[in-house]
Amino acid sequence: MCLAVPGKIIAIDVSVPELKMAKVDFGGIIKNICVQWMDVGEGDYILAHAGMAISLVDEREAEQTLADFDLISRSLDIN
Repeated sequence: MCLAVPGKIIAIDVSVPELKMAKVDFGGIIKNICVQWMDVGEGDYILAHAGMAISLVDEREAEQTLADFDLISRSLDIN
């Protein structure tokens, strides 16, 4: 089973043309994600799996999923 997580592209790095990367915000966690094979821009939402963007996602759907992840995370907090 695989899990793809939605995130918002905040910056794209094309300094290495053969490996286009993006800084992606996953609800406050920023990761570098390969977007080489996708036509994406800053502000787009993508699904990422294993460091690769695998599809574009609707903004509303992505934000709702991130809010659900946050709710789950807070409900599991045992501090």
